[in-house]
Amino acid sequence: MNSKQPFKWKHFQGEIILLCVRWYLRYGLSYRNLAEIMLERGLSVDHTTIYRWVMIYAPEIEKRSRKYLKPTNDSWRVDETYLKVKGKWKYLYRAVDSSGQTIEFMFSAKRDKQAAKRFLKKVLKARHNQQPRVINVDKNPAYPAAVEELQTEKILSNECQLRQKKYLNNIIEQDCFGRLNLIQALAKQCIPHHRFPKRLAKHKSYFQYFPTAWRTLRGYEMINAIRKGQIKNLAKGDILGQRDFVHSLFGIAV
Repeated sequence: MNSKQPFKWKHFQGEIILLCVRWYLRYGLSYRNLAEIMLERGLSVDHTTIYRWVMIYAPEIEKRSRKYLKPTNDSWRVDETYLKVKGKWKYLYRAVDSSGQTIEFMFSAKRDKQAAKRFLKKVLKARHNQQPRVINVDKNPAYPAAVEELQTEKILSNECQLRQKKYLNNIIEQDCFGRLNLIQALAKQCIPHHRFPKRLAKHKSYFQYFPTAWRTLRGYEMINAIRKGQIKNLAKGDILGQRDFVHSLFGIAV
């Protein structure tokens, strides 16, 4: 992508492209839903074109938004959720602070000590984070081993406390964006006990490829962070301000 001209050679204006990308990442809409919505507004856009836009611009939104994130606090909640990619379970590692602000996320093919350690190292490197005072996790045995190695390597402070208490992670379980949890609930024939998924009406299909899933997940997570008011000088309920912020990332005047 041309960093100075991110929409060069595109057949649609940047505002239209970002509108489709933002709506797909924020609401329970499929690519075909968005194509129909655009058609009602006089724009003929194929659903595969919208898919390509999401693959290009979702990770760009995530990358360009990071330097504007507000600092998080030193009490972490770390957990992982399941997601099927081409019929096989993969794992989305997530961390939020005690106020529910997104700290970091990572998509992994495995759920083991190496994956947990890699994720925690990524969290510690993020510019908007600080060394944790406490890390709350579930009973996954991979976390104590990973934390011990990180403390031995002086990457994590020895004063950091690890707490394995599942109920303390209610914040992160309620925060996890609805699209993934709805898929999991449908697969298990149960109702998801999360606030956000209950507002979704459409069923979502599984991802077919790992890179495709990861590109989309990066957009999901950052749009969710923007929605929660994690951008500096941007309020949680300021919908128009959030739209203008995404536009400004790509040089579109507001």
